[in-house]
Amino acid sequence: MLKISNNVTIPESEIEWQAIRAQGAGGQNVNKVASAVHLRFDIGASSLPEFYKERLLAWSDRRITTEGVVVIKAQRFRTQEKNLDDALARLKALILDATVEQKKRKPTKPSKAAKRKRMDKKTRHGQTKALRKPPIDG
Repeated sequence: MLKISNNVTIPESEIEWQAIRAQGAGGQNVNKVASAVHLRFDIGASSLPEFYKERLLAWSDRRITTEGVVVIKAQRFRTQEKNLDDALARLKALILDATVEQKKRKPTKPSKAAKRKRMDKKTRHGQTKALRKPPIDG
């Protein structure tokens, strides 16, 4: 069981994973041991509440395919068990991130003092550049 919150859990039967060979350096051992984990979780066929499903399917993340399947590849650690734990933790984090309600942004305007300060700075900068010019012979 993967516990998402106090009342939401995902049974292990809904999470598919398979061991694959990890990429990158590892010497001779890398060609013998399948320590990386490829995790797949079908959002639509899961027992998650509808709210979670809707938020996940609307979430724009490259780990979620167009068919609504979450694909996570974990290969950070040297053991299969640690990589599986890492993949499950990343799945949990993805689900929790998708359900967080974003704050509505309140548009603001710069104050008069901020506008005046900006214009004064621009004027001073322009005067400095004007002093760098060679004098005009007339």
